[in-house]
Amino acid sequence: MNAAYDFLVGPFASYAFMQRALLGSVLLSLSSCPVGVFLMLRRMSLTGDAMAHAILPGAAVGFLLYGLEIVPMTIGGLIAGMIVALGAGAVSRLTVQREDASMAAFYLISLALGVLLVSMRGSSVDLMHVLFGTVLALTDDALWLIASVCLVTAVTVTVFWRALVAECLDPLFLRSVSRLGTPTHFIFLALVVLNLVGGFQALGTLLAVGLMMLPAAAARFWTTHIGPMVAVAILIGVASSVAGLLLSYHAELPSGPAIILSAGVIYAASILAAPRGAFRGRVRVHRHRTA
Repeated sequence: MNAAYDFLVGPFASYAFMQRALLGSVLLSLSSCPVGVFLMLRRMSLTGDAMAHAILPGAAVGFLLYGLEIVPMTIGGLIAGMIVALGAGAVSRLTVQREDASMAAFYLISLALGVLLVSMRGSSVDLMHVLFGTVLALTDDALWLIASVCLVTAVTVTVFWRALVAECLDPLFLRSVSRLGTPTHFIFLALVVLNLVGGFQALGTLLAVGLMMLPAAAARFWTTHIGPMVAVAILIGVASSVAGLLLSYHAELPSGPAIILSAGVIYAASILAAPRGAFRGRVRVHRHRTA
């Protein structure tokens, strides 16, 4: 019993930095996992990855001007993310290029520009901090930012829940019966950018999208209803955060990648064991055919 307590609870009970990392990760799970579910249902999963790269130049400009200060890097990331989202949308509407292709072009340019800007002044350690985060070194300002993003996301998703669900299922129908179609789309993109900016403080620009998308993708194998899917995604995100932090502590591994790899393990297990996964899904289909 004592061994189990020391392994599972001891690190969080003994060290303030583990408590702060856990709080930040749980808040990120509460905030970003619902956004990931809607991204997945809209078939925009790779858009989250593109937007995660898109915030890098803005964060890099904030870093160049003020160093590793949270407010300038956050504001820069928000501005850069919004510019890329609006720019990719404008290109897809004004030209023959589809939005996924224009988004890919914008994010590749953004990633290269961001790495170049950070490299101009910072060291390789600074670059690793921006790209992969420092969840074990979250400051009060970072926690307040993540908590604010969580609150804004919760309120927005609650208020626009029906519109978000309707746009996932049939966006053309929503636009035909309501004026909320286009505003809902841009409000949702703003939520994506906001959560990625909050997530990069802990997990960096390259891994923030992992906590957004992997729990959502895993939850899809457990239920077909959107409400329960959001709840399952949040639970998987929290479980991944706890498991990743414990793995990081006991095995002396980088904390951010450990969290994302934990989510990846749960995703793989969901593929095999969930009711809508590969194994049980095939068993159910086989029984239906033989009945």
